[in-house]
Amino acid sequence: YVYFENSSSNPYLIRRIEELNKTANGNVEAKVVCLFRRRDISGNLNTLADSNAREFEEESKQPTLSEQQKHQLKHRELFLSRQFESLPATHIRGKCNVTLLNETDVLASYLDKEDCFFYSLVFDPVQKTLLADQGEIRVGSKYQAEIPDKLSEGESDNRIQEKLETKVWDPNNHLKDPQIDQFLVVARAVGTFARALDCSSSIRQPSLHMSAAAASRDITLFHAMDTLQKNNYDLAKAMSTLVPQGGPVLCRDEMEEWSASEAMLFEEALEKYGKDFNDIRQDFLPWKSLASVVQFYYMWKTTDRYIQQKRLKAAEADSKLKQVYIPTYTKPNPNQIMVPGSKPGMNGAAGFQKGLSCESCHTAQSPQWYAWGPPNMQCRLCASCWIYWKKYGGLKTPTQLEGAARAGSESGPRGHMTRQEVQGMSPFTRNEGRAKLLAKNRQTFILQTTKLTRIARRVCEDILQPRRAARRPYASINANAVKAECMIRLPKATKTPLKSKLVPRQSLATIVKDLAISAPLKLKASRGPPTPINRNQASQPRVGQSLLGKRGFDSATGVPYPANGRPYTSGMRTTSQSVIKRQKVSQGEAPNPVVFVATKDTR
Repeated sequence: YVYFENSSSNPYLIRRIEELNKTANGNVEAKVVCLFRRRDISGNLNTLADSNAREFEEESKQPTLSEQQKHQLKHRELFLSRQFESLPATHIRGKCNVTLLNETDVLASYLDKEDCFFYSLVFDPVQKTLLADQGEIRVGSKYQAEIPDKLSEGESDNRIQEKLETKVWDPNNHLKDPQIDQFLVVARAVGTFARALDCSSSIRQPSLHMSAAAASRDITLFHAMDTLQKNNYDLAKAMSTLVPQGGPVLCRDEMEEWSASEAMLFEEALEKYGKDFNDIRQDFLPWKSLASVVQFYYMWKTTDRYIQQKRLKAAEADSKLKQVYIPTYTKPNPNQIMVPGSKPGMNGAAGFQKGLSCESCHTAQSPQWYAWGPPNMQCRLCASCWIYWKKYGGLKTPTQLEGAARAGSESGPRGHMTRQEVQGMSPFTRNEGRAKLLAKNRQTFILQTTKLTRIARRVCEDILQPRRAARRPYASINANAVKAECMIRLPKATKTPLKSKLVPRQSLATIVKDLAISAPLKLKASRGPPTPINRNQASQPRVGQSLLGKRGFDSATGVPYPANGRPYTSGMRTTSQSVIKRQKVSQGEAPNPVVFVATKDTR
């Protein structure tokens, strides 16, 4: 098991090397088995892994762990897969140790060892599933045999032996060894004759010596000895049982029952899955039972075919690379914030940068710093935490992104704060003195509801509860459920039209006249240098300017009059003249808007 680096900023990949191959251009590639971390799988599968971990802790009675230990233990858990890939050997960054988890292991022991991982589940990257590994070692209290109490001296065993075990051979029988050997020879001869009469056997074993060899297998000898036991070791009765009225008895084992094509499928499956007989049966031989597949495997190991394949594999292994030298990787990481030996005060040199601390251990001093996370967050890690991140794929302590409360957070009344101060209180910028987030350009957007949505608000008001939803703006609303209920209620809704109160709408001239009377315009004649808009001044012209600039309201004599009936002064412009445009203020020059955060008592 080794670490592979495919990105300078991402954690190492953990892979198991199956073989090393030399390419045509002289480079070395490693054929590896992929192992996945928790960060590589979906949230649903992480939930499944959490439930499996809780069951394991309950069954194995693990000691209680702290929250930080539980957090770090998730970084040590891997998920095995059957996915293979080829990676260049130059990307190897070191060795690690991965073991199958069993009940005798103490989870906390993995935290005390460097580069140690464990796995208990198998991840399928194609099906996106997690399954228990079939190679579980049955070690633990629930797999132990129950040993009965020892009988005292002189005490008889009153148990019924026939119910405890079945007797298949009595070594104290009256037959002599030569007689038993002669009976076994007769059984082999009867088996050879039975294969000559059987059509399928004569096709598979066309020659006499092949039929005789098949008749000499263990299945024939077991049948002969069972026959002697059942007939109470009477040779005459046993002979008649070997050759009943219908013809000789034919006994065949799994090696003889399987066809040549089935044997080829088994060898192909064994090459792919190894000794995982469940997968071999499920994917290659579903018409065979599991017991049949296991029996065939152990019989197949006694054949010449197995010996030939073993020799071929040994020859291939000799021709392949056994080991490869990987020099120490000394190239600088592009995520380094500063190079050791630079001048103090330059980009965090001398192990200290004012205001910024390690995102994991919160230290402010380190011989080397590394940029971590999104660039706009300006987070960084110290040297030891960076190595931990690369090896284990996480931080030593839970961060705000994972929903953990950071110690030392500011407390106290928050009357009113600017936008930057509110961003400073954000969980993503909680560190003291952290650089402010870059302001994003605001984009205008419009949400246009459908007709069904507007109807659903009225019909399903009891489910939607708009007043309650307004007080909880961040609580999600199941819109699909509301719409589904609306579709059910719509046919049952009343057909009578809703009573609506008609309000006469005033004309545009009346509206403009009322606005002008309430806020008369006092525009300056000379166009001076633009000044920033003071939002707190009540006399600032805001409304009437754009409304009056659309059309003019003239008197009958043609003399222009404003809407309030007063004649224009010399310092005012008529609507036919150009209207003063509002000065656009850039976002950087605009004053900070005041944000009011309600206290608990106010709410």
